[in-house]
Parts: sequence; C-alpha cells; structure tokens
Amino acid sequence: MPSRIGVGFVGLFATGWASTNLAPALFQPSIQTKYKLVAVSTTNATSAKAAAEKYAAQLGNDVKAYHGDSGLIASDPDVGLVVVSMKPQYHRGAILPVIAQKSNFFLDWPAGRNLEETLEIQAAAHRQGVKSIIGLQARNSPVIRKIKQLVDSGAIGTVRSTTMIGFVARESNLWPPVVGEGSVYTVDSTNGATALSISIGHQLDPLTFILGEFSTVNATATTIYPTATVVSDDGKPTGQTLAATTADHYAISGLLKSGALASITWRTGYKNTPGRRHLLWEIDGEEGSIRVESDHSVFMNISSPTVYLNGEKVDIAGVETGVLGILGAAWDAYADGDQSYATIDDAVKNHRILDAVNRSLAQGRTIVL
Repeated sequence: MPSRIGVGFVGLFATGWASTNLAPALFQPSIQTKYKLVAVSTTNATSAKAAAEKYAAQLGNDVKAYHGDSGLIASDPDVGLVVVSMKPQYHRGAILPVIAQKSNFFLDWPAGRNLEETLEIQAAAHRQGVKSIIGLQARNSPVIRKIKQLVDSGAIGTVRSTTMIGFVARESNLWPPVVGEGSVYTVDSTNGATALSISIGHQLDPLTFILGEFSTVNATATTIYPTATVVSDDGKPTGQTLAATTADHYAISGLLKSGALASITWRTGYKNTPGRRHLLWEIDGEEGSIRVESDHSVFMNISSPTVYLNGEKVDIAGVETGVLGILGAAWDAYADGDQSYATIDDAVKNHRILDAVNRSLAQGRTIVL
C-alpha cells in the first residue's frame, strides 16, 4: 500500500469552513487511508497549539504546530501537501511562501482576490513545478459527473443553449442586506469574496466543465441592497451597518466556444420564502434537454440538486453522501492521480470570465475572451 500523503493544514481554526467541511471530508475513514494530517499552522502560537492537540486526539497521531509564516509548515519534510483555507484577501500572502518551498498545495476558491493575484499564483506554481488542487469541487460531484456523461454521450444531441438562474437567500447572512459578524469582509469588494466571485464563480466552474469555455461575455448588474445590517451568530442586529461596494443582481450572457448561447441570472438578498427556487439550470440540445433544480441550495459544490433528462428524473448514485462526499471525491481524485480535480489553471480560466463580467459592466460592452 502506498504511503499516505502528509498534510500540513494552514487555517484550520476552531470554527469556519475548514473545520466544519473541508477537514472533516479529508478525515473520513476512506480518505484517511490516503492522507495523514501531520501539521497545522494558524496565526499565533496559542491557537496553533490548541488545533494541533485537538486533531492529534481526534486522529490518533502526532500533529505539529506552526504559526505565522506559511513557509515554515511547507518546509517540514513530513508535509507532502499544504492545504490553505483562509479568507480570499489572505490567499496570496499565504500560498506564495508555500510555493516558494516547492510544496504541492491545495488552495480554496477563489484562489486570490482577483485575476491578477490568481495569475501570480499560477505563474509561481508553474515556475516551481508543483502540483495544485483548487477548491472548485462541484466538478467532482456525482450530479455534475452524471450531467457531463449525459452531454458527452449525445443524450440530448448538440447543445444549443443553456440557462442558469440562481438565488442566495438572505438567511445565509453572507451578503447584503444582512451579514453575519464573521462575514463582514464580503461586503467590501476589494476582499474578493463577493456574490460574483464566490456564488457565481463556484457555479461557473461546473457549467464550463461540462459545456466548455466562454468566447464572449456581456453583463448587466444592479445593487438592490446598498447597505448591510450586521447580525450576531444568533441573528440579532449588532447596531452596525455597512455600505455595499458590489452588485447583488447580475444578468450575464455570452457565447460558448461551441457556439451555444449561455445566459445566467443571479440574485441575492431575498427572504427564503416558500416555493422560491434556489437553482434552475437548463441545458437544451438539438435532441432533448437536461433540467437541474433545487429548492434549498444553489451551491452545487456542497449540495446535490435534482436532475431531469427530457422530463424524467435521473437517479444518481452517491448523492446521499452530501457535502462530505463531494469534497471527499476531490481529495480522492488528487491522491489517485485522477486529473478530474480543479487546478490553478482552472482557477485562472474561471477568473478570466469573472474579470470579463466586471469589464463588461465598467465599459458597457461585450468582452471577447
């Protein structure tokens, strides 16, 4: 049996995405046969020691504690993969020292605040010849795999158009008009965690993974909710309000390189009222259609929507594993050398679309990619 990949985890705090989803997916019994957590790194010695002790007890092996410069954990000879899971504004500063140590790495989407930072990370990774895996795990979902198989098999004939309508509920407390105390950084567009970069960016990846890249992009956007009320963890207003610096409603259209017409309509901020659909994605081919829909989540990287082929529901094995199954499939793919996982090159492709959206909004014209 091959030796397990030693993981050094940067940003594994007591709360947040890494501790509730990303790390638990890595620590599943079936995944643990391929990986071993050997070190953690946080912002200070106290939190690093606490995290190391917690996971050493949970996993039954020693876990080293690092803090500060992420290059330290990357230089540990027992670490074969550095996992970086932090807020986007810290991605560049955390990952470049890791790459400088010639360490293979995982980096959460959006892999930098903007296209320029992602290109810098990509250039460094290529220069050092290291492998990368990016947190765009929707492409490893059994639902997305099945849709791709249907499209590639010709089940609906040549794809002529696709329409995606998405919605992120107010109750998520991620973007205006209501934002949780732990998510206030999303309101400032310069931090790179906007509704465009996070929620649309995550869903663009499965769209282009299945249907191919965009050749043109045209966008319209508006801000319905110009201010955000900040609430505590229990949902009570803190008295703080923030001005939004980004749009919350988008209409994005364009041609795919295949010649198919793509249209995306995106909204955030409405209340999650009964019957409000979170996701409706249709793929229309010459010989049939695929419909993907969900009344509870738009995020296909962490949930499994229902799929219909020509109006008939498609039964898909694996959806019962939920978010841990989707994230775990990406960890499996990387360990097995299966190139189905997203890399820094895929992150750049995704950011080029988002950058084209922003340029189209600023310039009022169609952008050719």
